[in-house]
Amino acid sequence: MASLVYTPVHDIPQIREHLRASFRRGRTDSVAYRKEQLLQLAYLFQDNVPRFQKALLADLGRPKIETNLFDLSIIISECMYAYKNIESWTKPEKVPFNINWFAFSPKVYKEPKGTVLIITPFNFPLYCLAPLTGAIAAGCAAVVKPSELTPATSALLTELFPKYLDNDLYRVVNGAVEETTKLLELQWDHILYTGGGRVGRVVATAAAIHLTPVTLELGGKCPAVVDSNADFDMAAKRILWGKMTNAGQTCVAPDYVLVPHHVQSKLVEAFKEHWFTFYGSDSHTSDSFSRICSENHWDRISGMLKNTQGDVILGGEMSKEDKFIAPTVVTNVSFTDSLMKEEIFGPVLPIISVPDVDSALDYINSHDHPLALYAFSNDAKVCDYVRKRTLSGSFLANDLLLQANVSAVPFGGVGGSGYGSHKGKFSFDMFTHQRPVLRSPKWIDLLMSIRYPPYTDKSLKRANQAAMPKIPYPRPGESDSVNWMRWSVAAFTVVLVVANRHRVLDVIRASRQ
Repeated sequence: MASLVYTPVHDIPQIREHLRASFRRGRTDSVAYRKEQLLQLAYLFQDNVPRFQKALLADLGRPKIETNLFDLSIIISECMYAYKNIESWTKPEKVPFNINWFAFSPKVYKEPKGTVLIITPFNFPLYCLAPLTGAIAAGCAAVVKPSELTPATSALLTELFPKYLDNDLYRVVNGAVEETTKLLELQWDHILYTGGGRVGRVVATAAAIHLTPVTLELGGKCPAVVDSNADFDMAAKRILWGKMTNAGQTCVAPDYVLVPHHVQSKLVEAFKEHWFTFYGSDSHTSDSFSRICSENHWDRISGMLKNTQGDVILGGEMSKEDKFIAPTVVTNVSFTDSLMKEEIFGPVLPIISVPDVDSALDYINSHDHPLALYAFSNDAKVCDYVRKRTLSGSFLANDLLLQANVSAVPFGGVGGSGYGSHKGKFSFDMFTHQRPVLRSPKWIDLLMSIRYPPYTDKSLKRANQAAMPKIPYPRPGESDSVNWMRWSVAAFTVVLVVANRHRVLDVIRASRQ
């Protein structure tokens, strides 16, 4: 397995300039070219499934099934989704008919923003690379900066990119703080960053210097609310799976559980049953559980667990040597506990008992909006109530994580969990400038001559009649009445055209000669 070599800092501006020059020569204008690159990206992963499984096992101790389900299958599916839909996405859009503007044939053209930067995290390095499909479909050139914390995976991407993709337009830049800082010093046409809020602020600040548009996907403390009317066996099974997948290193994993006092014991008993079913008597020897990505992250998570005032009822074992932290469930956790001070991003699940669902929602609403929010109840009205009373990047009732896999819906945060979104067409839109284009005919001056000086009382009156909108609805509190202003304006326009039909026809004939 190749070792990761950082990109020389002095090469980074040259890489950006080379990609920009290739983009400006129109290499990506052809939809056929974009489809070719999308197919190549899909085959990059399909041809190398065993190698990516091996790399992610080395980087994260990741079971093969998790790599297939949450990384490889997602990015290949995203490639195919873009490949199948790119013609409709890139087609200019006609705007709805408007009598004032139809003569200008207004359309919206989908044009690539330019040369973009995609910075991916360590936890799902291939899933978070999926927005590259949107950049390719949009016709952008792109630099990908993978995480230095997954060296085997990043080295493999670096090896395979030039073998499958056009090296003049799509490149990998490797490195840590120094290399990323150099990237952020440069001007880009869009930046997508996936990671934590602290670095997200750094990225946004650097982008602001160049007025570069940014999409931030930041995560946060995602809650799971369990109602007293929930199916506790199903809730515990799905929450335990969603939390412990990838050893809890998932931005949309439930960070904590809120459950009413009087039913907490039912949920806890269900957790115990499924914990032993999932991991047996010794989770350390389980081949269905990942490891923490780095010693620094292990130190942070283990410190939070050591300082908790709650009761560890499942797991709790730790081994720094192989960066292992057992899948752990903690009860009797308070809102001021060490486990509630920041996003855990690890396999430790605090359970907090509350008087009722409203109390849970009050706590959620007093903090940053989470990237995801989950509600478990057999009553659909309760789930809808939780959704309506809160704001989050996404909402899922009676399950976890799956919303992040649907190509047809956006994936992104709100407020403290980020801004902007991607997935499917939303990735295409993220890297696309929607450019309005109008074409003015010569004869339009017959209808719009009032715009030219000298301005007179007569021209003002005509302008008011032709262009000043009238509100066709009664003021709030007043009775409704029929308003003929729309029809009057339409009739006035028709009469004006008919009265000047000979002049209009003459101008049209002259313009065709």
